[in-house]
Amino acid sequence: MSSSTPKKVVIVGGHGNVSLRLTRLLAPAGHTVTSLIRTPEHIDDILAAGGKPLMLSLEESTPAQLAGVFSDTHADVVYFSAGAGGNGGEERTKAVDYEGAVKVFDAIESLDEAVRPRLILVSAVDVRDPEKIPAHYTEEDIALANRIRGRIAAYMKWKYEADKNLVARTGIKYTILRPGGLTNSPGTGKASIGRTHLTTVISRDDVALALFTLLDRPDAAGLAIDIVGGETPIAEGLDTMIAKGETDFLG
Repeated sequence: MSSSTPKKVVIVGGHGNVSLRLTRLLAPAGHTVTSLIRTPEHIDDILAAGGKPLMLSLEESTPAQLAGVFSDTHADVVYFSAGAGGNGGEERTKAVDYEGAVKVFDAIESLDEAVRPRLILVSAVDVRDPEKIPAHYTEEDIALANRIRGRIAAYMKWKYEADKNLVARTGIKYTILRPGGLTNSPGTGKASIGRTHLTTVISRDDVALALFTLLDRPDAAGLAIDIVGGETPIAEGLDTMIAKGETDFLG
């Protein structure tokens, strides 16, 4: 599972469950991984996964500081996989999932275009305008979407605002990966990709594999990609999605 050319990668939110799995794929393949973390307790986990820990709080940092990290590491790709995880209420969710993301966007755009890294952002399925129900949703999808929004309304709101902000920009080559409900089950290497339904969960292993595969897919720029558990090999599913060229972010 090696990648064609070794790349320099920065992961914002490097200690997350998916991020650590991603690091364990990237490092053995020869890529250099710098993981941004906010507490020294996470250093050993990053090192064990093969990454280089860098202490920098997303909430307290500035776009200029983040741009400095991307520049100093000569980042080819930045992964944004940070999230408040429901801790700290709506204020912290907004600070991390929205304001933190916007800082990263601003940081990338502040760099000279010739050295601007690609951005791969982890969002979630059903992040959208709540008034617009996707045409492909079933009654089960709609019922589940309503339950989720009732339970984690702030998360869905601020992820949507962040994604909307990113999609409106023209200076960033971005790809958004939108996984469904996450499990810790062993990965299968397979998924259902593109305009998916909400009722099927997906392993964090398989989300990490999809993120790893997207490292070498600059042709996925401008796409938001839904992914849930399924039976299609992940690389094949991404090939089909990218060839189709139809984003899953419905605004």
